[in-house]
Amino acid sequence: MVRPIAFFAGAGFVFVLLFSLVMGAIAFISEPPAKTVEHEFHLHPKHVSFASDGPLGKFDRQQLQRGFQVYKEVCSACHSLNQVAFRDLEHIGFTAAEVKAIAKNWATEVPSINPETGEPATRKATPADKFPSPYANEVAARAANNNALPPDLSLMTKARHDGGAYVYSLLTGYTDQATFKNEKGVELLKEFPEAKTPEGLHFNPYFANLNIAMPAPLAADGQVTYADGTPATIDQMSKDVSAFLIWTAEPKLENRHALGWTVIGFLLIATALAFMAYRNVWAGIKH
Repeated sequence: MVRPIAFFAGAGFVFVLLFSLVMGAIAFISEPPAKTVEHEFHLHPKHVSFASDGPLGKFDRQQLQRGFQVYKEVCSACHSLNQVAFRDLEHIGFTAAEVKAIAKNWATEVPSINPETGEPATRKATPADKFPSPYANEVAARAANNNALPPDLSLMTKARHDGGAYVYSLLTGYTDQATFKNEKGVELLKEFPEAKTPEGLHFNPYFANLNIAMPAPLAADGQVTYADGTPATIDQMSKDVSAFLIWTAEPKLENRHALGWTVIGFLLIATALAFMAYRNVWAGIKH
């Protein structure tokens, strides 16, 4: 008795699934979804390569130091990096003395407690501290940014599809909406005149909804002066800070790559030894 009931229950379930699939297909064909401005004009990230790409990728420490300089002089005014400690900078080539000086001279002090009164206070950062937020709290951050909350950048390249390429494309993607055309050559405001960017926002086709609260942070060449003499073009600064954020999101990437190749080598050797052992054990046995 149980088997027939189970059979009919299963058959009913399959019928409902097929019915839903057919009806959904009919509805999609007869009433296709309306085109949206985001679907038609949102661009995929640009193609850009980094030294850390691929299974053999390694970080370019000179580039990481330049990227940190861009973050320090441009991005840190609004964006936190609260998953990274100052002492982590030693892994990208800074000396312990340099890290100590960077922490001590950081623009924002870290929260603390006055040992004499027990009241909240602030103090100079030490290498053991995480990078402090430029704002006291979320309310202060929104108040300073037209109610937009600047995201923490520690894991940004892991939280966004295409990671570093997305950050690079966003930084270099600000353009004039009035003349913007998509990959098919269609002008945005001619196709969607109602999609004009609201006041207080900025048009960027690489951002999900095309309008972003952040103005172009890298708006002109030479915003920073690189210590190694590299020309600080918008493109170069964007690549460098993107590489730096790839590192903040995955600082152990090189170790992971090295361990992966070690494991592959071990498995290849173990497989060869197992095969030779198999042949030796069964050598005298006729099939």
